[in-house]
Amino acid sequence: MRPPPESFLRTLCRCLALVAAAALAACSSTPPASPPAATAPAAPAAPAAPAVKIGIALGGGAAKGFAHIGVIKILEANGYAPAVVAGTSSGSVVGALYASGMSAFELQEKAVALDETRIRDLQLSTSGLLVGQKLEDYVNEQVRRLPLERLAKPFVAVATRLEDGERTVFAQGNTGQAVRASSSVPGVFQPVAIGRHRYVDGGVVSPVPVDAARELGADLVIAVDISSKARGQTPTGILGTLSQTITIMGQRLGQAELARADVIVRPQVLDIGGTDFTQRANAMLEGERAALAAMPQIRERVAQVQAAREEAARVARLKAAQAQREACLEQRTTLQKLADLAGRDGACGAP
Repeated sequence: MRPPPESFLRTLCRCLALVAAAALAACSSTPPASPPAATAPAAPAAPAAPAVKIGIALGGGAAKGFAHIGVIKILEANGYAPAVVAGTSSGSVVGALYASGMSAFELQEKAVALDETRIRDLQLSTSGLLVGQKLEDYVNEQVRRLPLERLAKPFVAVATRLEDGERTVFAQGNTGQAVRASSSVPGVFQPVAIGRHRYVDGGVVSPVPVDAARELGADLVIAVDISSKARGQTPTGILGTLSQTITIMGQRLGQAELARADVIVRPQVLDIGGTDFTQRANAMLEGERAALAAMPQIRERVAQVQAAREEAARVARLKAAQAQREACLEQRTTLQKLADLAGRDGACGAP
């Protein structure tokens, strides 16, 4: 056979070289990039269960109010210092001083050293025997003349608007004046003029200010009830009958609001007269005893509220994780979704 011409061989070699070069180029080229895997966005910080905010509602009872100091003393000693304070009448006096930053021991020292003449200003009047200005001045001196809104703890004093019987909660302004209004027992103290209205004792409408403490944001309200109670005795004379009637009315009025408290502390101070300042040490001791007796109930209720808070925080974390996973799934490609169905893609994780 005759060999192919030389020109044909050269052409064939060039073609083979071009095919080889094309094959090498195809092998060395970078393959198309695959779409990036879907990744879950950064998880939001898990909300921690907030601490239980304890509120204390200090009821009225004149000289029996020294018992409030004993209650606060035991609460502090057991790690349950109130975060917010509401007070009516004598409870507003103790509450204001406590909210100003005093400890229970400082309150006790103030109580022991208190001279009645510093808060008593007699003046014969058809509207009351005491003016109340001395009480106002004393409170303002003890709280360093700070207004209500600048006290160390949130505090309110409850009074009654004389014109229409409206419950009034003082949360701003002159601390001593608010306490004076809250403590103006009708017939004993003269009504207090504030703005266009006059005010009398808060015990007329709210003997133990549970609702006011709750309105301050308390999660758990400890009510301290030192009010007088009808004791099954028949009163004698007009004044005795009137006093007993007022006591019964106060009992009925206070029951509904007390029912909204988480824990009720009742110091045994019924035998202490409303003007008997000589029994202040005994009143404080009874406050301590009553608070100690209530401590198991307080611990249990705090634990219940805390457990509810922790459960709410757990549910919030689950919802956040679910939202995170759904956002991740929305970012994925069709191939990644198919891989997930096949169990081969767990980039988004489980909620």
